[in-house]
Amino acid sequence: MTTPPDAPAPPAPVTAERAREALRRLVGRQDADFRDGQLEAVAALVEGRARVLVVQRTGWGKSAVYFVATALRRAEGAGPTVIISPLLALMRDQVAAAERAGIRAVTMNSANAQDWDEVRTALAEDAVDVLLVSPERLNNPRFRDEQLPDLARRCGLLVVDEAHCVSDWGHDFRPDYRRIRDLLAGLPADVPVLATTATANARVVHDVEEQLGAGGRPVTTVRGGLARDSLRLGVLPSMSPEQRLGWLLAHLGELPGSGIVYTLTVSAAEDVAASLADAGHPVAAYTGRTDPADRERLENALRHNEVKALVATSALGMGFDKPDLGFVVHLGAPSSPVAYYQQVGRAGRATERADVLLLPGPEDRDIWRYFASVSMPREEQAQAVLRALAEAGRPLSTAALETTVDVRRTRLELLLKVLDVDGAVQRVPGGWVATGVPWEYDAQRYERVAAARRDEQQLMVDYERADDCRMAFLQACLDDPTAAPCGRCDGCAGPWYPTDVPDRVIGAARERLARVGVDVDPRAQWPTGMDRVGVPVKGRIPAEEQVLAGRALARLSDLGWGQRLREVLREDAPASPELLRACVPVLAGWGWAERPVGVVAVASRTRPQLVESLAAGLAEIGRLRLLGTLDLAHGGPTGEMGGNSAFRLAGVWERLVVGPGLAAELAGCPGPVLLVDDVVSSRWTLTVAGRALRRAGAAAVLPFALAVDG
Repeated sequence: MTTPPDAPAPPAPVTAERAREALRRLVGRQDADFRDGQLEAVAALVEGRARVLVVQRTGWGKSAVYFVATALRRAEGAGPTVIISPLLALMRDQVAAAERAGIRAVTMNSANAQDWDEVRTALAEDAVDVLLVSPERLNNPRFRDEQLPDLARRCGLLVVDEAHCVSDWGHDFRPDYRRIRDLLAGLPADVPVLATTATANARVVHDVEEQLGAGGRPVTTVRGGLARDSLRLGVLPSMSPEQRLGWLLAHLGELPGSGIVYTLTVSAAEDVAASLADAGHPVAAYTGRTDPADRERLENALRHNEVKALVATSALGMGFDKPDLGFVVHLGAPSSPVAYYQQVGRAGRATERADVLLLPGPEDRDIWRYFASVSMPREEQAQAVLRALAEAGRPLSTAALETTVDVRRTRLELLLKVLDVDGAVQRVPGGWVATGVPWEYDAQRYERVAAARRDEQQLMVDYERADDCRMAFLQACLDDPTAAPCGRCDGCAGPWYPTDVPDRVIGAARERLARVGVDVDPRAQWPTGMDRVGVPVKGRIPAEEQVLAGRALARLSDLGWGQRLREVLREDAPASPELLRACVPVLAGWGWAERPVGVVAVASRTRPQLVESLAAGLAEIGRLRLLGTLDLAHGGPTGEMGGNSAFRLAGVWERLVVGPGLAAELAGCPGPVLLVDDVVSSRWTLTVAGRALRRAGAAAVLPFALAVDG
């Protein structure tokens, strides 16, 4: 694989004329013309049938390249363009843009399964110009076996959008993108390929070029400067959660137009959106939990300036297009400058000015470490999955695997994708099978990636502390040779943004973040296949053995008490008076049908002082009987937080028991029991402990915990 050192050859006059006509139809303006590099990329694809990597800033017009190339290729009689695109929001925007240009575009994704037969018919009749698919679709058994071979044979152009996802080193690497290499290898030699991204440093560019060059094909890279003239970048000093929320409450309305407020966690997005809405700001939360239909509605509300801001996680990222987005604010920093550049690139595409502000927090590093830990496969878990599939001798669903290997669902799904891409497992109708291909854990590779992630985190800290040009800093992180002072950021021109947080909003923010109380829904169903792990239960949990709906003080990811609880849980110490006082409004606002009359502590291996003192303190405050603590049997619960449901249940099954002393106390307790623990993760500890209390005679069990993890 080679990367030609020179720019693509100038296009032939006929191609240039036809391309401009297609562009003007696309944008609806007769005076429209190409930006630097666009026409050259189109010509390389149409005339040269080349493989082209385009690395250009967000808003440069990468989609114009592949839509114009599609129009020209279809006019030549070529088959449809296949666009591999990572997000539904991106697909919706691309379909709409294609329709405006008279290009017939359809999509096959998880949200429109009911339309797939119609799409297949249209493809068979050559009535489709563009097919957009997710990378995950490439491994859907039916699509892979029935649709993909024909598409690869007659595809007129293959486009890999957000191509940095191909690379281990990319800020948003996705295992499914690795399948694209196999697709490329099977394409006819004269099918052009276009890969596009706005966020790739030199290492990612090299990696993507290697992927595109599968089969020894040369790759032409078109790269431009990444500076955005419209963006004013600024960083406020690190502040407490209530100060950051107070700043937003005071100054959101002063920011230009409408925009996005990014947070690092779902609960932070929901908390901030609720606080701003309570204060009269027209905002809404947008996260991975948001229903797909609501996502589309909220995206349109932001596009049409019906809201001042969406308070969002990274779920609102690649693909969302609002050219006049006026601002992007981050409450908490992304884990790398490259990821940060990608998100701030949503703003100022078609405006003279857009404000980009970062409000970092002291908890950012903890959150970075957590997400980094869940993104890497573990060798022992991978080997356990391979053994389970080999021993089964038949396809196993993801749910069935959960009762065989102790891996949480989200991590298990990622692990299966990695093993699939490496050829060790294959998805088939009915689940997953082992292929028998030998697999070795590439420890050196994963350590290199982990080290790169740590370096990127440090670069983000350096960005926050920089006193020179921030845009140039981001360009340098992306290896942009055109990096130069922008003259607009707070490093170049000084702060233009307010830094004050009025007392009135600090009080409101503090009051909001001091609010406590999280519902803990009771388990009503045992996991399937528990007999495989030696636990003789199935189906619904009998009503007479269930706990009632519970409550917790806060989530560990909450901006307010969540951060304080992280400190409380770092070591085992008696519950402080402040902690006990914070629990009182949670209990007072519970709304139980019958008030508890006694308190029982869950036996804790790691924080016995904290849990038992919490139970005793709540009993004293509520004038309830302190009944005692459950006993640990067989050494107590096994395993660690974060495993899957079946193994977490197996780890606590019959290991929390009612001893003789507690049984005697329960016999004299005529009403519900408050069951106290420190952290709720899978809810099986509270479920099994509550079951033991119910079987020992407790009239009802009300679970209470300090924190919800997750």
